[in-house]
Amino acid sequence: MKHLTEYRNPELVQEYLDKIHRITTKDWTLMEVCGGQTHSLVKNGILDLLPKHITMVHGPGCPVCVTSVSVIDEAVYLAEQNNVILCSFGDMLRVPGSHKNLLEVKASGADIRILYSPLEAVEIAKANPTKEVVFFAVGFETTAPANALSVVQAHKMGVLNYSILASHVLVPPAMEAILSDEDNKIDGFLAAGHVCTIMGMEEYYPVAEKYKTPIVITGFEPVDLLQGILMCVEQLEKGQYQVENQYARYVQRQGNEMAMNTIKEVFAVSDRVWRGIGSIPQSGYEVNEAYKHYNARLKFKLNLPAAEENKECISGEIMKGLKKPKQCPNFGSKCKPEHPLGAPMVSSEGACAAYYHYASVDSLSA
Repeated sequence: MKHLTEYRNPELVQEYLDKIHRITTKDWTLMEVCGGQTHSLVKNGILDLLPKHITMVHGPGCPVCVTSVSVIDEAVYLAEQNNVILCSFGDMLRVPGSHKNLLEVKASGADIRILYSPLEAVEIAKANPTKEVVFFAVGFETTAPANALSVVQAHKMGVLNYSILASHVLVPPAMEAILSDEDNKIDGFLAAGHVCTIMGMEEYYPVAEKYKTPIVITGFEPVDLLQGILMCVEQLEKGQYQVENQYARYVQRQGNEMAMNTIKEVFAVSDRVWRGIGSIPQSGYEVNEAYKHYNARLKFKLNLPAAEENKECISGEIMKGLKKPKQCPNFGSKCKPEHPLGAPMVSSEGACAAYYHYASVDSLSA
């Protein structure tokens, strides 16, 4: 399968590992932004193969993990309304809210439907004109075009009983928040290739320059990740801080213009609260004024009290690269996938879930 098997090639993996070992002379801490990259690093045992000088820490690049407790509470509230059909991707159902999760609400009889595309939700709304259909629109820039397109489609079809509960988050502001934290330990970033496929590379140049930190846009397979690590370490060893593109087979500097235009048509940039991290200015998307009828927060006049984070969950420290999942006192005991204290243990891209399912004893003790 082109663009897959060749990026799992054992000979190439060994070649990049040898180069990384050969050039690394100092201690470096690198953060992979995306949860998909985290899972690939842990699942493929790459953490155990890197030089001891290199520490990989796991960033906030899992949109499920960073969805705030308050937003989960909003989704729960909507799902419990008699006239609402709540549609969502499946990995949101077990994310803890302040009192319950969506799976518990569904078990109590709420009409919650797991979909693979927001466009399915528009069809459900069209087929159920006496119901309000809300799509729980979670994701980074990667899912924003499809969610925006569902709003455009509903508008064109005259489907007025459709709306979205937007919880979109943006990567560059989160990277800046991490780099500006007084406890920051990050020397270089592996940026999320799929986000840059949509948004391009332009937003990363000022970040690299301002914080003197190399950023390598990287894919998700073992060869991708090792080449990205090599490129990042090469810069660090030379005292450089450039934006480089390892994922050139998909990412272009200007991004996907059509997708970005669809985002701009429907969404406006807004502040967003990130679970475990707090409010990050201008780090999210909210439905804009032109399409306000499709904004579930306005349609249902949502004004729920702000919810507190679970104090037993250290997800914020993990997603800022300050701690590893194993350093949580509740990891694997009080916090497991079937009974998570926080989203990183239940999300399919969460760092805690990756360590729980895949990490070796050596990785767990790192």
